[in-house]
Amino acid sequence: MANDQESYRDIRVLICEPLAEAGVALLEQHFTVVSGVGWTRDELLARVDGFEVLIVRSATKVNAEIIQAAGSLRVIGRAGTGVDNVDVEAATRRGIIVCNAAGSNALSAAEHTIALLLAQARNVAQAHAALVDGRWERAKYAGIELDGKTLGILGFGRIGQMVAERAQGLGMHVVAYDPYVAEGRYRDTGVERAETPEDVYKAGDFITIHLASTPETRGFINAAALASMRHGARLLNVARGDLVDQDALAAAITSGHLAGAGIDVFPEEPCTESPLFGLPGVVVTPHLGASTAEAQDRAGIAVAEQVTAALTGGVVSSAVNIPAVSAQVLEIIGPYLPLAREMGQLVGVLSGGAVSPLRIEFEGEIAALDTRMLSTAVIAGVLAGHVDESVNLVNASSLAEERGIEWIDSSSQQTHDYRNMLTLTCGEVTVSGTTIGTTSRPRLTGLLGFDVEIELDQNMAILRYSDVPGVIGRVGSILGEAGVNIAHMAVGRRDGDALMALTVDSPVPAQAQAAIHALEGFERVWFANLPG
Repeated sequence: MANDQESYRDIRVLICEPLAEAGVALLEQHFTVVSGVGWTRDELLARVDGFEVLIVRSATKVNAEIIQAAGSLRVIGRAGTGVDNVDVEAATRRGIIVCNAAGSNALSAAEHTIALLLAQARNVAQAHAALVDGRWERAKYAGIELDGKTLGILGFGRIGQMVAERAQGLGMHVVAYDPYVAEGRYRDTGVERAETPEDVYKAGDFITIHLASTPETRGFINAAALASMRHGARLLNVARGDLVDQDALAAAITSGHLAGAGIDVFPEEPCTESPLFGLPGVVVTPHLGASTAEAQDRAGIAVAEQVTAALTGGVVSSAVNIPAVSAQVLEIIGPYLPLAREMGQLVGVLSGGAVSPLRIEFEGEIAALDTRMLSTAVIAGVLAGHVDESVNLVNASSLAEERGIEWIDSSSQQTHDYRNMLTLTCGEVTVSGTTIGTTSRPRLTGLLGFDVEIELDQNMAILRYSDVPGVIGRVGSILGEAGVNIAHMAVGRRDGDALMALTVDSPVPAQAQAAIHALEGFERVWFANLPG
């Protein structure tokens, strides 16, 4: 054992930003640790070569340039939730493991949300500023009680559920929207389930947002959303700055439609200028959601544990790009992983997020293998872009369990038309697929009970309609006028109904989507922009 420990001393770890002492001590037990705190970017570029591990927090941007300069790099660890400042794709191409300290700041973020909630209700910041400025303005800053008020939550993952629990302890009624959380989890937590974000806007005296930052959620709280909120409501954001249109929020507060806001995060940070600064009823903090001693200790220890596991043969439970399986297993099932993930994403779109319970069926030769990783890939696809953490093959199951999502696996070595088949069933939604060609391209073989053969792609449209002449031409005309090029098309027919599946070169604009929705004879229309 001593020899093993000594052999790890040759591994050099560069810590680029302040890390909890407990995390540094853990790393120093195994490796040679060097502090790069305070280095400029040019210094980092010049000196990063020769380090096997790079540990950062939020300020250091580990882009492709840094990764290319680090010829010996094997692991990038981020002491925090998410990896927004790491080019995961560039790292993956180099075979570099990227890991984080998933969930380390959840409790701190939830508590800071409650702090802003209370500060809003009782005008704490404004009254404090007036008093230290020599003004006793007791009547001006009278507040409201939280007991009996409604808190609306957008995003009911780990942090959202923690916030709900604490708000209920203050006597608040809680209503939440998150289609990727099973109905049973709402019942278990005593939280009212909202069918749409608009239901939250109409109900909430306070509204707090706990969504992941994705192309679909950036600007989620825009002028239209703010206009839908109750007069006098107050908005809280301790998640991501780009979820909220700050100009629209400032306008809603200035007009008097909203009573105020508590904001901890901003689209660009550090932020010292914002249309929100100085507005009455607005409390701002400089991204303090994770800034507690306990959260920083947890993050430092967690990332140190993950780095140590990655370099000493352990299980990297928060890896965002490298599955923790043997090379032999991965070689056999690896070609089916993209299929499983993309089919999971598509089921999420077709079901509107109501994916529990989900049946995962394997048919053919692959059914004789251990398919648990493929099931996890399906779940990762279902959750991708819809939770407040990076989803991977290691953490997908636990994230799904937190949300009360249930799934059942079944296998049969008999199959009819294809050598191997994967079928996902959720209520009335069914999706079947396989892989084709030497490159194992993901291909759909069935959708919603129709036989449809088409390759899976990032941008898809799925249209169910009455089987009458002229429909395909009308859809094509609408897409053509919108400048959207159709790459592939497949049509299935059954009992007077038809289903059309399209892959397109770019996302379908909202106006074109509305025009297709409005076509006579269409039962359902789905537009999928799969995260990839």
